[in-house]
Amino acid sequence: MRGSVGIDTNVIVRYIAQDDPEQSAIATRFIEKSCTATTPGFLNLVVIVELVWVMESRYGATREDVVTTITQLLRAKQLVVDDAETVWQAVRAFATGKADFADCLIERLCAQRGCTGSVTFDKAAAKAGMALLVK
Repeated sequence: MRGSVGIDTNVIVRYIAQDDPEQSAIATRFIEKSCTATTPGFLNLVVIVELVWVMESRYGATREDVVTTITQLLRAKQLVVDDAETVWQAVRAFATGKADFADCLIERLCAQRGCTGSVTFDKAAAKAGMALLVK
């Protein structure tokens, strides 16, 4: 996104987790001082998916924790989330469903791009709107 600065997953993780005194301080200073509404930090979809994975696998975040965090990022004036409306839709599906966040986002991205549907072998993902691919 023109005029913004891309933020890698490790920077946003340090900002959210505040688990490394040195890197967390640098990430916080960058996001809170350098990122503004006119020069926002940019979070692409890979970063969002990686963030959720790290939150759940490394920090034991609950579904509610993930929803809260992604919602806060989507609302932050100093950050821009790639394809924000689709991420909002995925967050809502994730909040109320059984599928993991990545599957919710995959299904919503396919729908937004005009796909007639999405297929999967994952039974939980099928509950997020994908069709279960069988014999």
